[in-house]
Amino acid sequence: MVQRIIEAAEIESLDPSAIPRLRMPERATVFASRAARLLQLAEASSPIGGYLRLMSALADTQQRVLSQFQAPMPARESIELNQRHSMPIIPALTDHRDPAWRDVLFMLLGGIEAAGALTPALVQLVARLRTLDAATLDNQADAILTLRFVEIDPAAAPFVAAALQVVWTDLASRVNTRDVPYLDAPGVCPVCGSVPVASIVRVGGPYEGYRYAQCGLCATELHVVRAKCTNCDSTKGIAYHAMGTGDESEDDKAAHARRAAIKAESCDECGTYRKIGYQDKAFDFEPYADDLASLTLDLLMGDAGYRRAAPHPWLWPEQPDES
Repeated sequence: MVQRIIEAAEIESLDPSAIPRLRMPERATVFASRAARLLQLAEASSPIGGYLRLMSALADTQQRVLSQFQAPMPARESIELNQRHSMPIIPALTDHRDPAWRDVLFMLLGGIEAAGALTPALVQLVARLRTLDAATLDNQADAILTLRFVEIDPAAAPFVAAALQVVWTDLASRVNTRDVPYLDAPGVCPVCGSVPVASIVRVGGPYEGYRYAQCGLCATELHVVRAKCTNCDSTKGIAYHAMGTGDESEDDKAAHARRAAIKAESCDECGTYRKIGYQDKAFDFEPYADDLASLTLDLLMGDAGYRRAAPHPWLWPEQPDES
């Protein structure tokens, strides 16, 4: 079956109301699909296969926790206020964050321990996280959400981010899309106010041929016109970069398909890039997982002078010691 990809000019000529603006996270499968894809990528001779397997176990634990967790929705008055001001309806950065997110963190840590095969360093990290008080954990959550890099603990951050993801994915999965306002700020999730991790050109059903940027926190996907920067909204200076063919044998079709399924979309206007995946090239493509697994593409983009529009929530750069 041949999949028809709709180009940007054609999309702009269509009735916007005919294009699904949002694709909300599927509560029953969102983290399970991510876990399966991470494991698949880990077994594909990835140079960070061990880390991907650990993150697959973390995503699998997220799914189990989500299945038995439900956060309280904000008051209707709060949602309506944010709607009137065209603000994210359930912002993650708030002074009234549900303290249950810390309980979710400890459940995730327990799940990772139960999965076994913990390295000594990971055992120490889990033990340290269990000793942190509420204020310290909330400060770390705020630093992650506001990208205050110098305050972020790179080792602990993936687990803190994972706990926040469970809470806001739960909330997003119960949001009525008609309640979600349009925002003036490009590259911001209209549900939680976070930034996308990567985008995907989907196949099938009402999403056929359309590009969606996936939020790195609540997994909501927002329709974005093709050939438009997901960071600054520019349509000028957009280019696409792919990994080379490498030295593998011609019969390594799986490796070739993985490379063909993902590119980096760069923007000369803001000097950033985000990755974009094509589901017609790899049906199992999952933006969050494939972005994490394609570090080689990040290295190539860095060498080309571009910077990531936002870091991956499960892979934070070490900050130089300025002492």
